[in-house]
Amino acid sequence: MAQQTDILKRIKNILTIIYSTEVADRFLKDLKNLMDLYSKNEIIIEKRNKYKDRVLLNEKDTILITYPDTIYKKGEKPLNTLLYFLKRYIKDSISGLHILPFFPSSSDGGYAVIDYKEVDPTFGTWDDIQKIAKEYRLMVDCVMNHVSSKSKWFQAFLHGDKRFRDYFIWYDNEIDMPTVFRPRETPLLTKFETAMGIKYLWTTFSPDQIDLNYKNPEVLLRIIDIFLFYLSQGAEIIRLDAVGYIWKEPHTSCVNLVKTHQIVKLFRGILEYTAPYALIVTEANFPYKENIAYFGEGDETNMVYNFSLPPLVVDAFARKDTSYIREETKRTREDLLFFDVLATHDGIALLSAKSILKKSDFENLLKITKAHNGLISYKATPNGKEPYELNISYFDAINDPNKIDDPFIVKRFIASQAIMLTLKGLPGIYIHSLLGSRNYYKGVEETKIKRMINREKLKMELIEASLSDVHSLRYQVLNNYLHLLNVRKEILAFSPLGSRKLIESDKRLLVILREYQGESVLTIINVSNDTLMLPEYKDKNDLITNRSFDGKVEPYGVYFLK
Repeated sequence: MAQQTDILKRIKNILTIIYSTEVADRFLKDLKNLMDLYSKNEIIIEKRNKYKDRVLLNEKDTILITYPDTIYKKGEKPLNTLLYFLKRYIKDSISGLHILPFFPSSSDGGYAVIDYKEVDPTFGTWDDIQKIAKEYRLMVDCVMNHVSSKSKWFQAFLHGDKRFRDYFIWYDNEIDMPTVFRPRETPLLTKFETAMGIKYLWTTFSPDQIDLNYKNPEVLLRIIDIFLFYLSQGAEIIRLDAVGYIWKEPHTSCVNLVKTHQIVKLFRGILEYTAPYALIVTEANFPYKENIAYFGEGDETNMVYNFSLPPLVVDAFARKDTSYIREETKRTREDLLFFDVLATHDGIALLSAKSILKKSDFENLLKITKAHNGLISYKATPNGKEPYELNISYFDAINDPNKIDDPFIVKRFIASQAIMLTLKGLPGIYIHSLLGSRNYYKGVEETKIKRMINREKLKMELIEASLSDVHSLRYQVLNNYLHLLNVRKEILAFSPLGSRKLIESDKRLLVILREYQGESVLTIINVSNDTLMLPEYKDKNDLITNRSFDGKVEPYGVYFLK
């Protein structure tokens, strides 16, 4: 009880900073009632008992990232198909599942949410979500920055409902705001006809995604209710989507502002009060310093994305040089928890890479993407458009799809994934990487959306046919990937609580020593097609092959030496 009292005091201080003492007093009363209500939820109580009110992560934890309908079967709800696929092919090789937005939505791959508390009936029901949450640690998105233009909230605004008048940020005239950071090329403000006349609405990401106004306390309370609702449905990890954009102030960049950080602190306090076993991960796609700022003083997020890793791994295999990965690993704080990803449903983010890579190497990334038949998305700046992300399947980013007789395509790709699996953090694997998917050009042609190149929907029957053929690319990638995951999860040294030490070596190698509770493993990854020698580690047992290491590092070889 004393601990909860302390949390409530902290929450009140945060609310006072965000709003005022008067608003904080009223808000806290409503918030406490909400938190106490959800604290009685059976699923939350069950998980509090299971995890003993602690965040528990270990070497067995790996998250698979997928849309609810990436794999589908005619006549079957995709969430049921997904669970069938996981049970048949993946089993316990992964421990968690990030199901990308499964809510009714009008665009942006589910991120233009129409109703936060509904499961799109074409995918399934909340019962289906809960079934998955009983088998795997469930990660869901809390889309904080915006709602769909088709949502009830925005439709009420358009029709003049006074309650929703301050749910959004609007102006009577179009205003030029050059200092605002823009992640897209589309205009910042979108014109709408409303019951109040023509209004210009703030739309950071697209005209279909209307930004919420967090200066209105009611908006924040509504989003908190949604956040807690997801916990009551079995979520253990909640991704705060596009969180860096939620608070706006005139004459600023309107990203990563002080009150944005205060809101993340507030959500952390709400977790500690209601569901202390759960984690927040902030999706703040910015360079390293701005990204890790979301840890605060240990009182904000539990975990941040490692956005620099995906482009640096592509660079390493393109130039046969791990130097950038090594330097970035050295400066990455060991006491922080990173969500290590290579591929996601979005493209390969470039904001971090641009601040790390030499100009020539950055431009080389763009050239490689185009040469591998990928695409480039841009953001608007006062000086014109600049590259924002690479749109390409990660398999084709690592392997040139024009070289059809390349004997190393599977081995090279698995080596790229092994880098993510050996670093200190929680690995997140996109389902299309697990299945070795290639660029999906048809999706881009049909939708004119560049990100569709890595969002193909797959028929279950075709997946099963591929995975029954030992010579197919999908079988070989999945089989090798699962073997690596199954070996990794039995090695205590890979715990995210452990340590990691870079070992100096040939630039074509990444050699890392992982240690935890007296157990150690030396990981060696070759990013080149050259055979290299490390005689000093000869005769150590390789846990991947369960054979003695002969000192020879094969092209694109991966070794876990005991």
